[in-house]
Amino acid sequence: MAPRRPTPERVRAVRRDALAVAVATGTYGVGFGAVSVASGLDVWQTCALSLVMFTGASQFALVGVLGAGGGPLAAGAAALLLGVRNTLYGLRLAPLLGYRGWRRVVAAHVLIDESTAMAIGHEEREVARTGFWTAGLGIFALWNLATALGALGGDRLGDPRAVGLDAAVGAAFLALLWPRLDGAVERLVALGAAAVAAGAVPLVPAGVPVLAAAGVALLVAALSGGRDGSGEVTR
Repeated sequence: MAPRRPTPERVRAVRRDALAVAVATGTYGVGFGAVSVASGLDVWQTCALSLVMFTGASQFALVGVLGAGGGPLAAGAAALLLGVRNTLYGLRLAPLLGYRGWRRVVAAHVLIDESTAMAIGHEEREVARTGFWTAGLGIFALWNLATALGALGGDRLGDPRAVGLDAAVGAAFLALLWPRLDGAVERLVALGAAAVAAGAVPLVPAGVPVLAAAGVALLVAALSGGRDGSGEVTR
């Protein structure tokens, strides 16, 4: 028996939801653009980073470490740690989306939290693909446009400390983290990671506290078997 095709109404509903997610998420690029130039990158470097890397948390980690005086290796390691989860997303989505060749390569570039979330809750391939591409491509376009606007605005403000942009990295991370702290385990991990990072700041070079904080989350995930209290695999 051939699989039942989803109704047009269902496809439109997923597309509508994915567009809403894209608009809400893409506007965060303004903050990244401003943070990036405040951390020492120029406008072109900032825009290139959004085009090539395109994963918000890793981008913020990279420029945050550079802005704190850390070296390229520490910045790259922090970004890589935060980007590892995308590999796990790919393993889950590959059989669901069913792409091969160049389509898989393009899909991998827009494989982020939001595009994964819009695809993974649907069994029908057409619906999953609609949610994935609408969210992924929508966020990619808006994120890069917003990055350019934020970078140009931040570059013209002069000294970032005069307008508080030196605190923007921490504020941006908090904005990304806060919606995820919806359980006791998540809150405890966040507090533990923050305590470790704060304690490491006066003892180690810039960038290492970020890696130490990430180590707390990895340790908890390893000890808990990578699952939260509800039995779901954590991100």
